[in-house]
Amino acid sequence: MTLLLSLALAQLFNQRFPFRRAARTALIAPWAASVMMTALSFRWALDPNVGAINIILHALGIVHRMGSSQADWLGHPGWALFWMMIVAIFVSLPFTTYALLSGLQTIPDELHEAARVDGAGRWHAYRTITLPLLRPAILVASTINVINVFNSFPIIWEMTRGGPGYETSTTTTFMYILKQAFIGEAAAMSVVNFLLVIVVVLIFLKLTRWKEQVN
Repeated sequence: MTLLLSLALAQLFNQRFPFRRAARTALIAPWAASVMMTALSFRWALDPNVGAINIILHALGIVHRMGSSQADWLGHPGWALFWMMIVAIFVSLPFTTYALLSGLQTIPDELHEAARVDGAGRWHAYRTITLPLLRPAILVASTINVINVFNSFPIIWEMTRGGPGYETSTTTTFMYILKQAFIGEAAAMSVVNFLLVIVVVLIFLKLTRWKEQVN
């Protein structure tokens, strides 16, 4: 989802339109802000009683009773995971968008002009010219996002503490929980996490045939 949204934003920012520079600058804000503060802001906004999101939904009639279980988004595992994904996408969009935008700006305009002269449609030219030339940037953005999945501790901890129960916990949050009482077990879990990241990234690079993409 991050890649799809970032690709759309990169395409938008690659066009000329009024206040483009201001829009590009505004996109940096989620990246510049602390991930912990962003997660806290969303947690406050999702508060079942006084959160801004629930107040708006209540005013629209979507949530009929403030403070009901319907509005306790972070109290339900499915909704909690959904909102944490929203936050993760929100904080990942700036880097991914700029990575793809830099890739788009390296593609010569002459290639698209030649495709139009040859009668290629916009979608055909995008699929056969833009996307293949954008693969190195997509690979870099994808790899960083895969690694970021394992570094999402601030989002999970600040929004749900891994709850309700352990429904939204990951190996990273378990490592922190173990650290409170069992330092040895926490150290072992940190090694497991490190090896897990290495394995996942290597599998990802193998599947995407990264050497072919960067050459």
